[in-house]
Amino acid sequence: MLAKVNRIAKADDYRAVVRRGRRVVSESTVSYVSMNPNGGPPRFGFIVAKTVGNAVVRNTVRRRLKAASFSALARTTEGTDIVIRALPPAAHAPYTVLVADIERAITTKARAR
Repeated sequence: MLAKVNRIAKADDYRAVVRRGRRVVSESTVSYVSMNPNGGPPRFGFIVAKTVGNAVVRNTVRRRLKAASFSALARTTEGTDIVIRALPPAAHAPYTVLVADIERAITTKARAR
């Protein structure tokens, strides 16, 4: 489980990362990566829309993405903000695919906000 300091919670922060961040596209997710101007620990945010499935499926996808990002937390650069948007194929994607998507996102050079 991600600690509170490692989560993006404010709508303004989500909006800033999605609008100004570098986009990393894969089959099951779209990730936006940017550097937080205030620094701090790496933070993750998740967007799972209704197009992914019903509430049970969406929450399952979100929990799997959170678990994958928790395992990648130690390898993420300080001050990095990452928002991961799940696409409909994420509902049926194996966990290893989601982990690979997050690994691609954390290795991408982030843009400053």
